[in-house]
Amino acid sequence: MPAYDKADIQRRMTGAVDALKHDLGGLRTGRASTTLLDPVNVEVYGSHMPLSQVATVSAPEPRMLSVQVWDKSNVGPVEKAIRSAGLGLNPINDGQTLRLPIPDLTEERRKELAKLASQYAEKARIAARNVRRDGMDSLKVDEKKNVFGEDERKRHETELQKITDKTIADIDAASASKEKEILGK
Repeated sequence: MPAYDKADIQRRMTGAVDALKHDLGGLRTGRASTTLLDPVNVEVYGSHMPLSQVATVSAPEPRMLSVQVWDKSNVGPVEKAIRSAGLGLNPINDGQTLRLPIPDLTEERRKELAKLASQYAEKARIAARNVRRDGMDSLKVDEKKNVFGEDERKRHETELQKITDKTIADIDAASASKEKEILGK
């Protein structure tokens, strides 16, 4: 059984890009996005639950989020969780619905968020390079076990490098797009 598994390498590379996109989705830009509230956990029924399990989040306007709480008794805890999440949002309570106006970002805050986006991208690049390193190591193991010869190993290494290059390009594109969105350019 060869140690090198191209499908597994591909899956792990895709995972690095998907994780980056998820992290970038949580970064606030000037527009309202329902993913902004993904990291919010609410303390209800004696446990911590993701906001998505106690309410529906929607973006009715470009600069407004609406949180429809399913159980009226949870409106207070949801409001408290959003205020304490460090997102800079102040919910307006309308009975069972919370309205969240999205304030304008200061230039300084935009730069901080852009820097954070590039840190997320670097983490994803490192993850992709680690996957490549694991792949290269397993190719060398396979060659030592005589699963295939040197020519075959070099061909697989070239293929692995192409997969890595494509993944890094995807990461760079996602990061550049988010930074452009944050900086409003």
